[in-house]
Amino acid sequence: MSQVKVLIVDDEADFASVLSERLRLRDYDAQAVFRAEDALATIKSGSHEVVLLDFNLPGMDGIEVLKKIKQTDPTIEVIMLTGGENLKNLEDVIQIGAFDCLVKPIDIGELILCMKNAKKKDKMRFM
Repeated sequence: MSQVKVLIVDDEADFASVLSERLRLRDYDAQAVFRAEDALATIKSGSHEVVLLDFNLPGMDGIEVLKKIKQTDPTIEVIMLTGGENLKNLEDVIQIGAFDCLVKPIDIGELILCMKNAKKKDKMRFM
C-alpha cells in the first residue's frame, strides 16, 4: 500500500513540524508549510490526498484557502484545525467541502482515524 500524502498548513511552525514528523513515523508522507500561499503552490504541483488546514493563517484565512483548494482539486480531503474559537464556522466549512474539523491540541489517534475515514470517503466516490 502506498503512503498517503498529507500536507499540513499551519503558521505555528513548531506544531506543524512536530505533527509532520509524528505522521511520518506512522508511515504517512507528510509535509508541512507555514503560509497559505505556499500551501496553494504545493497543492498545484503535488498530489496530496489530505490537507490538514489551520483556520487562522496570516494573510489569507483557512476558509479562503479551503475554497481555493477545492477549486484546484475537489478530490483532496481537507481537515480543518482550530484552537476552538472557530467552531461556530464548522457548518460553513463542511458546506464548502471540508471533511471534518479537529480541535488543537490534536490527539494523534483521533487524527489518524479521521484521515482514514476521509480516504474511505474518497474511495467510495469511485465505486
